[in-house]
Amino acid sequence: MASSSAPVHPYRYLTLFLVLLIGAYLLVFLTGDKKAEPKLGIDLQGGTRVTLTARTPDGSQPTREALLQAQEIITSRVNGLGVSGSEVVIDGNNLVITVPGNDSSEARNLGQTARLYIRPVIHSIPAAGQEAQQPGGVPGAPGGVPGMPGIPGLPGMPGAPGGPGFAPLEPDAPVVPPNQGQPPAPAAPQPRPFPEEPPPSPSPSPSPSPGATTPPAPGPGAAPTPAPGTPDPKADRSQRIKDEQMLRQSTDQNVQVLAMQFQASRCNEDDDLAGNDDPKLPLVTCSQDGREVYLLAPSIIDGEQIANASSGLDQQQGQYVVDVEFKPEGASTWADFTAQNVGTQTAFVLDSEVVSAPAIREAIPGGRTQITGQFTNDSARELANVLKYGSLPLSFESSEAETVSATLGLSSLRAGLIAGAVGLALVLVYALLYYRMLGLLTALSLVASGAMVFAILVLLGRYINYTLDLAGIAGLIIGIGMTADSFVVFFERIKDEIREGRSFRSAVPRGWARARQTILSGNAVTFLAAAVLYVLAIGQVKGFAFTLGLTTILDVVVVFLVTWPLVYLSSKSTLLAKPRLNGLGAVQQIARERRAASTVAGRG
Repeated sequence: MASSSAPVHPYRYLTLFLVLLIGAYLLVFLTGDKKAEPKLGIDLQGGTRVTLTARTPDGSQPTREALLQAQEIITSRVNGLGVSGSEVVIDGNNLVITVPGNDSSEARNLGQTARLYIRPVIHSIPAAGQEAQQPGGVPGAPGGVPGMPGIPGLPGMPGAPGGPGFAPLEPDAPVVPPNQGQPPAPAAPQPRPFPEEPPPSPSPSPSPSPGATTPPAPGPGAAPTPAPGTPDPKADRSQRIKDEQMLRQSTDQNVQVLAMQFQASRCNEDDDLAGNDDPKLPLVTCSQDGREVYLLAPSIIDGEQIANASSGLDQQQGQYVVDVEFKPEGASTWADFTAQNVGTQTAFVLDSEVVSAPAIREAIPGGRTQITGQFTNDSARELANVLKYGSLPLSFESSEAETVSATLGLSSLRAGLIAGAVGLALVLVYALLYYRMLGLLTALSLVASGAMVFAILVLLGRYINYTLDLAGIAGLIIGIGMTADSFVVFFERIKDEIREGRSFRSAVPRGWARARQTILSGNAVTFLAAAVLYVLAIGQVKGFAFTLGLTTILDVVVVFLVTWPLVYLSSKSTLLAKPRLNGLGAVQQIARERRAASTVAGRG
């Protein structure tokens, strides 16, 4: 136990708390949206519900095991964004995600398949309309792709006679020859899930779009073709995926040229191949911003080799990046590949789309690398989140978002706030009547604690997406009650010291020396219970445990930095030491009677 005669510096403690409080509110009003408004949960402000419909490449029904695994991964992604109060439930073949607020993009991003592959870049060209058009290409290859063996373009495709052509690549854009900087050469035969077909030859008639089939012309005397029935969307989608694979994952170089030409005109359209490409085959695809078309070699590393992912701001480049850490096997492959392919481009392909295609400047040992791109803080965080928790076993397509009403929650909030305000007022009235001046110090300490809690809730909502719901408010009210308990422990210790015959001035430091250990022990037990509840609970119970733990920590901070210094300063004041003001007159009277009784007994 510390000696009560140890030097006390109350103004230092009060100044430290004031600095922390001012710093918190400077962050509130000078960062982010600069609004002092905590984010509210679904039950308080409503939310957005997005239904994700599971789809498989062959159109078959998804298995229950795959849906449960997808639900678990998406739930992990939700938790990775912070304590948000979001819900993920299975409804038939759908996953229904409900998130607070009116922005449905967050829920849609949570359903991203997140199949990541690292593929060497064989060649790239600008997408249609990205550069000035120039006639021709490589000599002898009218309408072909610059730098690749040319073949005539198809009518209606970029590079075709009468259609838009492609300008050469930018001088500073690294171009990798077709057979350099990749594992096996793309022209080498490899196993494929579809039979090899000869490349389509140019003809005067327009070429059918991928996925469209032309029925054979009926011969003379043939029976009329029956009218087709209602098309099966699943079967139609399965056929479109197969058509895209045959066109964009061919190992034939002529087909690859045609695929790049055709893909350049539709980079801004929905991609049926998204998340369904074969990593063992080459791939023709667009960049995420729709500006480039890439021909990529087979994958060298997949997302299963990612151990961890995080996002942040690169101070040197001044842009947001995603840091990726590989598992041992992936780290070894990446180190060997980068050492052998310095100066070439390598693409990070997420769901069949190139997120980033940086050039390898040097060998990258150690299993850590960085994904750069046109990221914002939110997009980098979301990408790191989906990579960290792995790819989904199914791909999903989202329906229209629905708005969830918060009428019931707002009514409950209003009733809860009224009940909390009445309870807090009764506590303060009782403290003022029973402790008088010490009760006033209790009120000041609670105000300081409430101001700090509010600032922290605003900042948590801004930086980790924490949303306050009814369960969280319940945790705050209970936490404030625990703070009042700490004051009572301290004040009762002071009374014990006065009963033993000490003055108010000498009783305060001695009472604090005895009370602080009890306060720390009580708060430690409460915080441990809140931590266990947070780890084991799900849904809104997590919010309750989070706010309970937060207010428990702030209780210790306020008692040590505000309440104890204020009571110490009041004990040094001649005015506040008067019994009629500090409410300790009855205790001092008991102490005088005890002294008188002991004096009489000593004389006898």
